[in-house]
Amino acid sequence: MLKNFNRAIFSVTAFALTLSVLPANVLAGTFKLEDATIADINQAFDDGSLTSAQLTQLYLNRINAYDKQGPSINSIITINPKALETAFSLDLERQTKGARSPLHGIPVLLKDNYDTSDLPTTAGSLALFDFIPPNDAFQTKKLRDAGAIILGKTNMHEFALDVTTLSSLGGQTLNPYALDRVPGGSSGGSGAAIAANFATLGTATDTAISIRGPASINNLVGIRPTIGLTSRNGIIPLLSTQDTGGPIARNVTDAAYMLDVLAGYDPLDPVTANSIGKIPTSYTNFLNPDGLKGKRIGVIRELVEADMAKNPADPDVLGLTNAAIEDMKAKGADVFDVKIPNLDFFVRTNPFADSGYEYRTKFDINNYLASLGDKAPYKSLTELLDSGKVLPTDSVEGYLRFVDQTTLTPDQNPNYQLYLQNKEELKTTLQNVINEQKLDAFLYPTMTLKPSIIGAPYPGGYPGNSLLSSFTGFPAMVLPAGFTPDGLPVGVELLGSEFSEPTLISLGYSYEQATKYRRLPNSTPALKGEVFERKSVPEPNSFLGLLMLGFLGVACKLKRKFN
Repeated sequence: MLKNFNRAIFSVTAFALTLSVLPANVLAGTFKLEDATIADINQAFDDGSLTSAQLTQLYLNRINAYDKQGPSINSIITINPKALETAFSLDLERQTKGARSPLHGIPVLLKDNYDTSDLPTTAGSLALFDFIPPNDAFQTKKLRDAGAIILGKTNMHEFALDVTTLSSLGGQTLNPYALDRVPGGSSGGSGAAIAANFATLGTATDTAISIRGPASINNLVGIRPTIGLTSRNGIIPLLSTQDTGGPIARNVTDAAYMLDVLAGYDPLDPVTANSIGKIPTSYTNFLNPDGLKGKRIGVIRELVEADMAKNPADPDVLGLTNAAIEDMKAKGADVFDVKIPNLDFFVRTNPFADSGYEYRTKFDINNYLASLGDKAPYKSLTELLDSGKVLPTDSVEGYLRFVDQTTLTPDQNPNYQLYLQNKEELKTTLQNVINEQKLDAFLYPTMTLKPSIIGAPYPGGYPGNSLLSSFTGFPAMVLPAGFTPDGLPVGVELLGSEFSEPTLISLGYSYEQATKYRRLPNSTPALKGEVFERKSVPEPNSFLGLLMLGFLGVACKLKRKFN
């Protein structure tokens, strides 16, 4: 017994002496805003190196420097005038009550189709420039309840109707990696802003490509959730059978933290009832650096070689996609080509493949306006268009005029029913391939082409490979896959079955940690004050060392007593 006691004292002595001679800054480190994760920020909050108010000001400095002057990225429509006031309040709450969640005091930018009861919600349109909704969107409220700061609202392609992010209210947003190119759309404002590090996190919506396109060409992580995982209540709609909202972030970890907050049942969006019992305690539990090991990933080679509009893959994009496949194999995944039966029919030649807009969009917008009651700025899409303030382009005003001519309700329209049938058949087909091949995910590039020059249309019609997720409602995640020789980001997309977000996060995190392709664009370099040395708490050569030596003294007295 005394021998064991002596051994314990020796161990405690060695530990105490080691701690007592460590330099004071051994537990500290350098904080760099450009690559700081939510975990890094919370560590800095906890050790007193940073406050939420200071963090908010750093982001406001960046917006002022790079979005409001010089070669402006032009990604922000509205800045919350009370952002700093909210940050100070949340700092006080952290000190007195503790943090509500990992997002406590974290600045977030919302796409400007998310309702905010204290800021205008415009869908990028002059027709709604001063419209303030009566209530927050469900996702907006969840972010506020988690302690996030709504820093502002981002530009979007007007009414989410195209992929270049041009609006009558916000103008043209630029891609921060190439200021002469588009940032994707319709959530290009969120994509450009988060890429340029104007906030820690952003929200985006995705009807066809609008989370994943901007993520792909802005070197970001984007998650299009399973339809029903996140509520659409309070988001200006485009096509309710395909609309969903989710996170856009600079890394998989932050996207997982945000998905923890955004996911959940909302009685005002009945489809979210499908998520009950399917949401894990935390998506961050699936951040596994070995998540690719032993997993089976099916490459849809047809979509690697050419996108859904039959645009042949750019050679640089093709090379990076194939390199991503090899990277995943190197991490232990079994990655192989698969065929999707009748793929061309489902997404290209079937006239009802993507016709839901034509038959439903008018009714979804009218239902949203009706839900606002007396606060509605217009009573109908017709009245909104007649304001004369909608972007006068074929893709916005022209298309909305076209869909506004629809008279049959979706339930009465046989063509809409064929559209729904096509969606269900594609969903069954994909799930059958997943089951037969025992797949964890599909893989393909989100965009086979580089982002277009501003003002120049994409060749060959609708770009990208995003419609498999949009049509089926299955979740998809976009991951940075590197840069072309001319410095343009490329993203690859993982598609899983319903509510497989944990698997996608595990796969994505493993790939991200092995490759580390994230970098800040050259157009928005770090500003003064964004890099600093963190404090160390507690300082081991003071408090902890003295505590352990005190324990040692007590132990020695006990030893003498027993001797």
